[in-house]
Amino acid sequence: MARRRRKGRAINGVLLLDKPAGITSNKALQEVKHLFRAAKAGHTGSLDPLATGMLPICLGEATKISAFLLDADKRYRVSCRLGITTTTADADGEILQTRDCSHITLKQIEKRVPDFSGTISQIPPMYSAVKHEGQRLYALAREGIEVERKPRTVQIYELLLHSLKDGVLDLEVACSKGTYIRTLVEDLGEALGCGAHVVQLHRLSVGPFDGDMVTIDELRAAADASEAEGFAALDAYLLPIDSAISNWPDVHLEPDAAFYMMQGQPILVPHAPTEGWVRIYDKSQFLGVGEIQDDGKVAPRRMIQSSA
Repeated sequence: MARRRRKGRAINGVLLLDKPAGITSNKALQEVKHLFRAAKAGHTGSLDPLATGMLPICLGEATKISAFLLDADKRYRVSCRLGITTTTADADGEILQTRDCSHITLKQIEKRVPDFSGTISQIPPMYSAVKHEGQRLYALAREGIEVERKPRTVQIYELLLHSLKDGVLDLEVACSKGTYIRTLVEDLGEALGCGAHVVQLHRLSVGPFDGDMVTIDELRAAADASEAEGFAALDAYLLPIDSAISNWPDVHLEPDAAFYMMQGQPILVPHAPTEGWVRIYDKSQFLGVGEIQDDGKVAPRRMIQSSA
């Protein structure tokens, strides 16, 4: 049976979307995919509907490296309200408890920062996408079911306190993959004895990406312009596929070696790193990513069929 041809443009690249509040990451993804008329697209780690900020979206062949952004470190700007806990640990949930926080000072919070820095353990919230026996936790939570969750180890590289005013604490967090900011805020609130929940969350960076983002409104305007001049206005927002792993070491192959690499064969590359992941190029063209084997050869892992 013939394979059904995928509809849409074979457009490749990475878009840094500034996700607006009030919509899911998947809805934002589908809007971008529609505007670009892309045949294939995927995002690189969900933001809660309440959250805004950087949501890298991979189009076409860039989806082959989306997992590396999913595993990347992130940085967030967070506003949290002290004295109130909610069912979801953010402003979208129902209030569970209200406690006095008028006595809490920024100096008191600073003393707690070391407890929430470095390697810490978190229990995933019930309102999360973690699966339990095949079901998402948030689906169980909506049915009023709470199950035991195993703690996870995450890294908090930096926890900066910016201000405390009228019970609202503004802070900045640089963290590893898998970190739940809602849980961090909730745990900090309990350590202070007053509780807390997230009222605003903005993702500033993902992996190597720490630059300009584009809004959905800007993309819509570019799409309107593209009706007359093609997709040039939209495509101008796309970054090259290899920008997502720009902090990796690179190797450059001669044409013969590149040919065999694209056939799936490991290649011994002079002066290549001795371990880890690498970007692979045929002179200046990005071919994909590889991993150094025990014998020193570069093994192809995710090869790109065409490059934007």
